[in-house]
Amino acid sequence: QVGVTAQKTMRLLPASGRKATQKVVVGDQDGVITCFGIKKGEAVTVFKTLPGQKIARLELGGALNTPQEKIFVATGSEVRGFTKRGKQFLSFETNLTESIKAMHISGADLFLCASYIYNHYCDCKDQHYYLSGDKINDVLCLPVDKVNCITPVLACQDRVLRVLQGSDLLYEVEVPGPPTVLALNNGNGGDSGEEIIYGTSDGKLGLVQITGSKSIPKWEIGNEKKRGGILCIDSFDILGDGVKDLLIGRDDGVLEIYNFESADDPVLRYDHALSESIASVQGGCVGKDGYDEILASTYSGWLTGLTTEPVHREGGSGEELKLSQEMQSKISSLRNELEHLQMKVLQEREKYQQSSQSSAALSSVPAFSVNDKFTLNKDDASYSLILEVQAAIDTVLVQSDVPIDLLDVDKNSAVVSFSSCDSEPNNNFLLATYRCQANTMRLELKVRSIEGQYGTLQAYVTPRIQPKTCQVHQYQIKPLSLHQRTHSIDHDRPMNTLMLKGQFSFAEIHSWVVFCLPEVPEKTPAGESITFYFQNTFLGTQLESTYRKGEGCFKSDNISTISILKDVLSKEATKRKINLNISYDINEESVRHTLKLIHPKLEYQQLLAKKVHLIDALRELQVHEGNVDFLLPKYRSILEEADQLLEEYKKQPAHLERLYGMITDLLIDKFKFKGTNVKTKVPLLLEILDGCDQDGLINFFEAA
Repeated sequence: QVGVTAQKTMRLLPASGRKATQKVVVGDQDGVITCFGIKKGEAVTVFKTLPGQKIARLELGGALNTPQEKIFVATGSEVRGFTKRGKQFLSFETNLTESIKAMHISGADLFLCASYIYNHYCDCKDQHYYLSGDKINDVLCLPVDKVNCITPVLACQDRVLRVLQGSDLLYEVEVPGPPTVLALNNGNGGDSGEEIIYGTSDGKLGLVQITGSKSIPKWEIGNEKKRGGILCIDSFDILGDGVKDLLIGRDDGVLEIYNFESADDPVLRYDHALSESIASVQGGCVGKDGYDEILASTYSGWLTGLTTEPVHREGGSGEELKLSQEMQSKISSLRNELEHLQMKVLQEREKYQQSSQSSAALSSVPAFSVNDKFTLNKDDASYSLILEVQAAIDTVLVQSDVPIDLLDVDKNSAVVSFSSCDSEPNNNFLLATYRCQANTMRLELKVRSIEGQYGTLQAYVTPRIQPKTCQVHQYQIKPLSLHQRTHSIDHDRPMNTLMLKGQFSFAEIHSWVVFCLPEVPEKTPAGESITFYFQNTFLGTQLESTYRKGEGCFKSDNISTISILKDVLSKEATKRKINLNISYDINEESVRHTLKLIHPKLEYQQLLAKKVHLIDALRELQVHEGNVDFLLPKYRSILEEADQLLEEYKKQPAHLERLYGMITDLLIDKFKFKGTNVKTKVPLLLEILDGCDQDGLINFFEAA
C-alpha cells in the first residue's frame, strides 16, 4: 500500500535484460514515487522519492521506438523526470497558473492540460496553446510514427472529444457521456494509428477513428449493468490468444476484461470486484516469470495483482508439502508484521495520551481525504452521491434544506435512520444518518430533487479514526436540477419562449445560467454568444438557452421550466440591482404536448401502486385457499411478480406524488402567465388524476 492515488498514476516499466518480470512505479498524493518489484511474493523497493506536492499523473516516456522507461510525473504546475533507478534528470516548471490535471508524452513532445487550458511543449519549449469550452479530463496524441503529424485529442466534460491541429480546433466528436479517460486502441492506435478508446463517467465505452478530416465511430458499449464510471483503460493480451484484450477499471471497484472474439465488438469475458475505485490498471508480468498479471491500484493506495498462475498446483504430495511450507513461511512473516504493527500502534497511542495530558497539550486533527462525486443519472432522473474515504467510514449524516427523496441503492449495506426535522424556522427538510459496517470505504447514496426547489445538500463524513473527526461536503441542488446537457434537440416541438433584455454583461447572465442549470461550465464561454441544449431526464421535455451581453432567450416545450427560469432569473437580477425587461410567448399547444409525455408514466405508476396494494389481500387468499387457479389471470400474474413489484415500488418512493406535483405545477404555471390564480381548482384536478383519463385531463386543462 502507498498513499492515496489519483487516476492514471501507476505504470509498469518495460522488462529489461534477462529478467522477464517488470517493475511497478506508482505516484501518490503525498508526492512520493515508489518503484518496486516482487520477489518470492514480497514487494522489494527499488527506489522511493521524498514527499512533495500531490502527483496528478504519471507517464512513461523516452525516445520514439525505444523502450519507454523514463518516468515523468505531474505535480502542481511542474513536470519532473526520473530514470528507472530513481535519479531525477528533469524539473520543468510550466507557465500554467493552475495545477496540471492531465498529461501525455510522446518522444520529445509533452502535452499538458489544466482545467480549461491545453499546452503543447517540444523539448520543454512552448509550441501550442488552446482554451477549451469546458473542463478537460484527459489528453492523448495519436502516434506520430504512424500518422506522421501531431494530432492531440482532448476529452472534455461537455460530452465531446476535441481534435486539435496546432493551436486550433480541427473538429469535435460527440460521445454518449462525459469522457473521463482516453487510450490508444491496442496501445498503439490500431493498424492505422488513428483509433482511440474512450470511457465515460456514466460507464460507457467506445472506439472512434480520428482521421484528418472527420471521426468514424467503430463501436460503443452501453452500461446495461449500471456499473460505475470508467477511470482507466489498458490493452494487454491476458487471455493468451494473440489478440490484445481490453482491461477496464471503474469507480465502483469493478475490473473488467473485454475480449475481441469477432473482429468487431469486444465481449465481456471476466470481471472482478474490488472494494474501492480503481485509479489505474496495467497488464504485464510482475510477480512470477511466465505468468501474466493484471495490476490495479485503488483510490486509498492499495496495489492488487490478479494472476494467471494456477493457485492450486497439481502433482504429488511432495509438491503439496513444498507449497504448504511456502504458505506457512508467508503466514508466519505476516503474523510477525501484524504483531509489530500492533505494538507500534500501542506505543503511539500511549505517546498521544501523555502529550494530550501535559500542560502544553495540543490536540491534532487527523487529516483524511475524501473522493466525492455528485452526478445526475439519465436513466432514473436521480442524483448519485458517491463518497470514498481513505479510512473506513463510520457514519455519514445527510442534511438538506430543500425537499428531496432518498432512493434505495442495492450495493449499499449501511443502516439508515431518519430524524424528524422542523422545516419551518430552519429550512431543514431532511436529516438522515447512514451507519456503515466495518471496513466500508465507499458509500453510494441516491437522491431525487424537485425542480423549482433549490438549495444545498450537505454530507457530514466521519471515518473510524481517533480522535473523532468529521468533514463537511456541500452539493448544490439547482433550480432545474433534473436537466442534463445534450448535443441537439427536436425543433419541431411546440415551444414556449422567455426573452430577457437589460443592462447585464455576458459574464453576469452566464453566472445566472450556471446557478440555474447543471453541467454548465463555470468559466464564461469565449465569443459573443452561446447556445446550450438540455433535456429533462424525468419527463423528456427540452430546453434551449441562447444568450449574450444584454439579452437572453430561453425556449422549452414545458411551461413549468420557463416559469422556474423566469422566477429565478428575475430574483438573481434583483439581487444585483439590474433592471430586467422580461417578455414571454406561451404556446397553448405545449401544455397538451407535455401532458401526453407525462401520461404514460402516470398510468404506469398508478397501475403499479394498485397492484402493490392488492398483493397483501391476494397473498392472504393464497394462504386460505391453498390454490389460486380460480383467480383471474391478471391477479395470478400479480402474485407471481409480487417480489419484483414490491422491489420496484420500494425503489421509487413518492414517484406518483412527484408526477401529481408536476401536473399541478403545470396547471398553476399555465394560468400564472395569464395572470389568473387557479389554486382553488387543484382538488378537482387531483380527482381527475385519480381517474387517470388522458382526454379528461387535457379537457380539464383547456376548460379551466
